[in-house]
Amino acid sequence: MSEKMIENNKVSVIGKIVSGFTFSHEVFGEGFYMVDVAVNRLSEQADIIPLMVSERLIDVHEDYIGCTIEALGQFRSYNRHEGVKNRLMLSIFVREVHFMEEFTDYTKTNQIFLDGYICKAPIYRKTPLGREIADILLAVNRPYGKSDYIPCISWGRNARFASSFTVGTRVRIWGRVQSREYTKKISETECEKRIAYEVSISKLECDEVE
Repeated sequence: MSEKMIENNKVSVIGKIVSGFTFSHEVFGEGFYMVDVAVNRLSEQADIIPLMVSERLIDVHEDYIGCTIEALGQFRSYNRHEGVKNRLMLSIFVREVHFMEEFTDYTKTNQIFLDGYICKAPIYRKTPLGREIADILLAVNRPYGKSDYIPCISWGRNARFASSFTVGTRVRIWGRVQSREYTKKISETECEKRIAYEVSISKLECDEVE
């Protein structure tokens, strides 16, 4: 696959492995496995981010819990069928992995760049404390006619800017991948804790619409 094709979706995270490997799927005899990595924020919290790793990149039968790794790849989405509904699942598809002995520069632990298209109208809102937020859904093209659908969240000035985007606008985003817990109501009596993944935007640019 040409490098040119994947310039529009680049992510790198550095963190500690916090789970074992679970089998995800197989493509042409190559097994892919999921593993969770805890990536520190500057605020002492950590984002728990799922990685999808080929068995050809790492020995998936080893126990690496507690090891620090750097993973480079793409942020990808796929639809998982749950009964009658589809659920958008997100993970980092890993192309390179490096084990690290020690790590100190926490400003570089979580970086993503996306170049894609707005695929539904942005949702702009204010929190009770007056903080401005805009949610956008970005379609990022992949080779062979596929796309990844990546939820992104912007704040303040960026949120005001993003609220003006129309469907089809080409947007470039720099930011970080974050995880967020929320409660999903399943029925009148049942709730389930889930984790959402999104890109927290630090900088964005859009092509001027003609």
